Amino acid sequence: MSEVAARPETFISVDVETAGSNPVQFSLLSIGACLVDDPDVGFYVELKPLHQRATAQALEITGLSLEELTITGVEPVLAMQRFADWLGEVVPAGHVPVFAGFNAPFDWMFVDCYFHQFIGDNPFGHSALDIKSYFMGKMMSSWAETSMRHLSPRYLSGRALSHNALGDARDQAELFRAIVADEGHRT
Repeated sequence: MSEVAARPETFISVDVETAGSNPVQFSLLSIGACLVDDPDVGFYVELKPLHQRATAQALEITGLSLEELTITGVEPVLAMQRFADWLGEVVPAGHVPVFAGFNAPFDWMFVDCYFHQFIGDNPFGHSALDIKSYFMGKMMSSWAETSMRHLSPRYLSGRALSHNALGDARDQAELFRAIVADEGHRT
């Protein structure tokens, strides 16, 4: 078995707001991203919806309006190209961008679907790091203990996520750094 040299990694905290639960039926409405190690280096875009399908709960959570985004949102092809270009600017040459998210499967499926649909390739590849799973493994906790209700008081001074994609990406970056640094054990 040959040993493969690991390429340096740059962790990118990513959060999305959507019109519903999956990218087949619902539109991606906004993307926020930042460097985990430097959250001030961020990216944000609001997208023009592909259609008007949405759940009331999703729109209530995001505070975004499909009608407004139809007018002000960036065309998805341009939004995804801007995101890919930003990644190209902030990820050093030779580094691998690592998608990190709180409930990464949800956010990653939208980002992956849109990257493939609109620009043909996902700069993150085919995987993501889930902060909830990372915490569960590191602290040997239960899945229930990975909720923001449990983690925010411990790592974010109790503040709730804002449901602004960039604000949440920055909070997730802070959360991830704190979990990585935590030398504690089971909660």
